[in-house]
Amino acid sequence: MKYIYFLITLFSISLLASVINAKEGFTCFLEVIPAIIGFIILAFTFKKFRFTNFTYTLILIHCIILFIGGHYTYAEVPFFDYIKEVFHQSRNNYDKVGHFAQGFVPAMIIRELFIRKEVINNKSFFNFIIVSICLAISATYEFIEWFVSLATGEGGDSFLGTQGYIWDTQSDMLYATIGAIVALVLFSKIQDKQIQKTHF
Repeated sequence: MKYIYFLITLFSISLLASVINAKEGFTCFLEVIPAIIGFIILAFTFKKFRFTNFTYTLILIHCIILFIGGHYTYAEVPFFDYIKEVFHQSRNNYDKVGHFAQGFVPAMIIRELFIRKEVINNKSFFNFIIVSICLAISATYEFIEWFVSLATGEGGDSFLGTQGYIWDTQSDMLYATIGAIVALVLFSKIQDKQIQKTHF
């Protein structure tokens, strides 16, 4: 439990740092609200289903990525402005980090749920279904961004964050898909060991 309290403390500090002097208050709210909702869900379900510390750590990292994007807006994260200049990129690409994580972290969450709840008996389709769910999550998020932008006009432009790139939506979903695949390829065995050694 000490490690869980440590993660909660980091979450709280990061959230507070994100909202203090945020560049655009409305955009910050839109970016951090998924993390807050996720925290509430995890808190209410903690006694019924406790994830491994490995998965909780990945969730925190994803939240911090959201908080940074919320504080600066995804199009104006300073370090990625620097990368843009050094590598002569046409845009600030911090949002691609966010969308990569949007596939990477849910893949690990879904995988642990599937394993421990024995959701899928046929392992042949295991990874395919996980990647498909992550892609569906990414597509749903793109729908939300679209609806918010239509509903709020200029107020939602920073949330949409296309930066004039016409293939932004498609590339966002691609990065999420790549993130999910990378997570499954590189971290499945680590997660398996965590599940085996953790006493729930």
